[in-house]
Amino acid sequence: MPATRIIERPDHRADQTDREAELRAHAHGMWAAVAGGWEQHADNIDTRVAQVTEKMLELTKPKPGERVLELACGPGGLGLEAAQRVGSAGAVVLSDVNAEMTSIAAARADALGLRNVSTRELDLEQIEQPDASYDVVLCREGLMFAPDPARAAREIGRVLRPGGRVALSVWGPRECNPWLGVVFGAVRSQLGKPGLPPGIPGVFALADSEELARLLSEAELTDVSIGELPVPLHAPSFEDWWARTTALAAPLAQLLVSLPADATQTLRARVQEATSAYRTPAGGLEFPGLTLLATARRAGA
Repeated sequence: MPATRIIERPDHRADQTDREAELRAHAHGMWAAVAGGWEQHADNIDTRVAQVTEKMLELTKPKPGERVLELACGPGGLGLEAAQRVGSAGAVVLSDVNAEMTSIAAARADALGLRNVSTRELDLEQIEQPDASYDVVLCREGLMFAPDPARAAREIGRVLRPGGRVALSVWGPRECNPWLGVVFGAVRSQLGKPGLPPGIPGVFALADSEELARLLSEAELTDVSIGELPVPLHAPSFEDWWARTTALAAPLAQLLVSLPADATQTLRARVQEATSAYRTPAGGLEFPGLTLLATARRAGA
């Protein structure tokens, strides 16, 4: 009887898992590195997207006594507003994959005296919370950064109670958001490639409303609706806008750190020239912007 020959083959599934884990770790590290900028500009961020926050809460209608989860919370502005609506009998969990961000959100909740708010480090794609544990899930400008948004959508549906509501906001098409599109254009002109590391989703990854609706529907959520909301951006000067943008946009911040000083100055000059079309008579900048707002609910009572 011939000896059994064992042929070892590469485990491609293990390699893929390792690559995905490495990709996620890299993305998480990028956002952790800019947490200080998000803390510094937290109030400005809340002001800029106040209309988005109000609309998301209007659509989900958090009620006194309900439980609310904010995903990818950053400084937590949306969840802090929700906490006012659910009252002392309710509860809001501000969550982010980065402890640096949840620390900022916790400090802001403490400063406001909100005792119905807690924080947790949670990943959009693996929400370590029990099934059917929240009445409302909110995610403002976070889902588009998930490497696997379909998995994230399924997780959102899982943690919602029957009849629970979800509201998500993502940035609309690049051409409708030149406040960041001009930066990507300048990076590509200078480097001949996008500023994002390979495999990491960008800010416009879910800018197609049909794709966004499909993700939610395939996660077995019902009453899916996608709307548009204009979100203009005003800045008193190019310098002010550039400082904020480079402090908040993690991929851009990482790129600038990697460039020599002269290349950074060249890129800045390219961006400044590209923003000239949006300059106001007073020397400031006024950009159009567009957010997609998605709502859905989990079937049931």
